[in-house]
Amino acid sequence: MKYAVFIFFFSVIFFIPLSVHAEYVLPYPSVMPGNKIYKVSRVVDELKRYWSFGSIAKAKYIMNMADKYLVEAKTLFEYKQYLLAFDALNRSDNEVIKLPSFIGAGISEKKNMSLIVSSIKEQMSVHEKLLETLKNELPSVFTWTPENEISTVLFIHDRLMESIKLRQEI
Repeated sequence: MKYAVFIFFFSVIFFIPLSVHAEYVLPYPSVMPGNKIYKVSRVVDELKRYWSFGSIAKAKYIMNMADKYLVEAKTLFEYKQYLLAFDALNRSDNEVIKLPSFIGAGISEKKNMSLIVSSIKEQMSVHEKLLETLKNELPSVFTWTPENEISTVLFIHDRLMESIKLRQEI
């Protein structure tokens, strides 16, 4: 009897396919501008760019960098470091722009890109939600005035809308 129960539980556990789906989650912010090793981390990121070979690895790398820079921008926006946040958001957008070319390269190489494409769609949806949240929380226009320099007017809502539109097009 114990043997039959053991076989039953073994077959239930190992032969019934279980599928688990987790929502896409943005990474925790890494080293931020102002930290001593920030420039080192940027150099390491560039080295990783050359280390990832093939269209799938490049697409995953670009997805990771887009996330990293978007989270960096979000954190900088929260700390009212708007000029640095604009720079991080530009870097994130530049990574997002590169995604279609690597997806196209993978498809032309006859690779199955369906998982990557679905992951990118989910990622862009999370990016859009984050950018919408930031747009609702941040001022539409801010004048950045550094010491002893000319002030810069930052159109925050316009910039966030450009990023949202870019992600919708991907």
